[in-house]
Amino acid sequence: MDLAKTVEEFISKHDQWHNELELLRSIIKKTELNESLKWGMPTYTIRNKNVVGIAGFKHHFGMWFFQGVFLSDPHKLLINAQEGKTKAMRQLRFDQIEQIDEGIIMSYLEEAIQNAKDGKEVKPEKKPLVIKGLLAQALSTDKTLNEAFNNFTPGKQKEFAEYISSAKREATQISRLEKCIPMIIKGIGLNDKYR
Repeated sequence: MDLAKTVEEFISKHDQWHNELELLRSIIKKTELNESLKWGMPTYTIRNKNVVGIAGFKHHFGMWFFQGVFLSDPHKLLINAQEGKTKAMRQLRFDQIEQIDEGIIMSYLEEAIQNAKDGKEVKPEKKPLVIKGLLAQALSTDKTLNEAFNNFTPGKQKEFAEYISSAKREATQISRLEKCIPMIIKGIGLNDKYR
């Protein structure tokens, strides 16, 4: 697969922001970043670390810096798209091509690249697994089930817990628990057949 061609195809599909995305891409390509396509969008990396991506939306186009929280932002251009939710990512948004200043963008890119090289990153918080409801009752009363459940990785434990507790009706929760107990005892993960 020709990655450059794939990115070009992505950009060419954006009638509204075609020239703007092409300009951003040309600026980014002047750096040492490697071009890739992740989540269906052009993404640029260094040492396998995501640094910046570009995309066009309904009312704007722009770039997002995966670890933008560490950028000094001397021009006060960076936006946190989801205040209180997004920890590290920051965006540069534009609504017309004339707003693109190559010098400013290059300074942000160079700082982001150096930050990636320096290993600056916000690591996602790992939330402790809380087992509640019918599964918690079953685990507390059945030693064999509890031991088998504890042999699973935290991710697989979470899959079982969420699958059972996400049912709205108690009857459905009971049905799901009854389905899962033999799987847990046999060491079969909830989604193993899809892996």
